[in-house]
Amino acid sequence: MQKWLFLAVAIVSEVIATSALKSSDGFSRLWPSLLVVTGYASAFYFLSLTLKFIPVAVAYAIWSGAGVALIALISWLVFGETLDTPAIIGLLLIIAGVTVLNVFSRTVSH
Repeated sequence: MQKWLFLAVAIVSEVIATSALKSSDGFSRLWPSLLVVTGYASAFYFLSLTLKFIPVAVAYAIWSGAGVALIALISWLVFGETLDTPAIIGLLLIIAGVTVLNVFSRTVSH
């Protein structure tokens, strides 16, 4: 269970850092810039802990797939960015891929 907690913290940290990246205005604003650096450092640290238990291909697929989907949702909700039909279909395919990895793959130890 700890491996999934590490992965969840890595994903949330990356999403927070990426969200703050837009607010950092090219690293010209201090607090959002510090949030970016801290968030990415935390994300990579917890991802490295995850890799002690989960193969890198699977962990990275879940980490990046979940991050992409969450960032798209945040960009829509917080920043008012639009998602067209192909973008939504692509995001659904990413979510489906992560689900298939978790539910059906024998590579992921449950």
